[in-house]
Amino acid sequence: MSSQPYQSSQPCQSSQSSQASRTVPQAPSNSKVVLITGTSSGIGLAAAVAAGQAGWRVVATLRNPGRADALRTAAAEAGVELDVRRLDVVDEDSVAAAIDGVIADYGRLDAVINNAGAGHLGTLENESVADVREVMEVNFFGVLHVSKAALPHLRAAGGRLITVTSVGGVVGQPFNEAYCAAKFAVEGFMESLAPVAARLGVKVSVVEPGAVATEFVNNLGVDLEAEVAAAGPYADTLQAYLDRTVAQFLGSNAQTPAEAAEAVMEALEADRPAFRIQTSDWARGFTGTKLSDLDGSAVLGLTGEWVG
Repeated sequence: MSSQPYQSSQPCQSSQSSQASRTVPQAPSNSKVVLITGTSSGIGLAAAVAAGQAGWRVVATLRNPGRADALRTAAAEAGVELDVRRLDVVDEDSVAAAIDGVIADYGRLDAVINNAGAGHLGTLENESVADVREVMEVNFFGVLHVSKAALPHLRAAGGRLITVTSVGGVVGQPFNEAYCAAKFAVEGFMESLAPVAARLGVKVSVVEPGAVATEFVNNLGVDLEAEVAAAGPYADTLQAYLDRTVAQFLGSNAQTPAEAAEAVMEALEADRPAFRIQTSDWARGFTGTKLSDLDGSAVLGLTGEWVG
């Protein structure tokens, strides 16, 4: 089965040449600087615009700056100026170049929002271990690359490290085995890092969205009918899951990206942000099922209903 490409892999201008010709957006000298990954659409785009409106200097990054049209349009409509740069979270050299460029241009980095990621639809028997590794590379190791490069600067600023995970980082979900494994890993890593980072002045939070309108349907990047046809003995179960999930992402429980980004802004601006922040009442109820489920029966009873 298939993964969502988290951004296009088309070639871009090199980091060195783009830095040499860059015009750095002007902002008040006391403005704090936030770097956000995965800003071409969805929550990342909405968070970049919201942070700009709140007075932050926003370095909005994406793998392919050629896909920044929607971001630039949204920023212009909101009356904010963003510094759009390339950052490929799975390329350590790209990450280092982006972080170094921010420090060179602004002299500080006060917050990082790890938002870049990729969806994945699949179950173990029908996919390769290499497929699973690819999901982990983007959704888990990509977060680690950015966080590791940023931490020295966040320590210097007494800053914030925020990661957009998912309710799938708390509750395992059918046909999301690799995706949920990656998001579970991110949450466990950040939950473990949080008290250590706090001792050195860095606040760590994870933001857990539920369904965000149209994202599953539009961004998964697969032919759902073809996936069912190729699912073999899993076809009926996959169809039941898809019927439920598409309805969820198009239904009343789905949020807009801007609504979900409000929780990101809470993590960015609250005096004492929580470690775990859900983006909606539905997400709070859903994750609460797991967090109070000592033997696992409540979660498996719930998700078992999704597949027939």
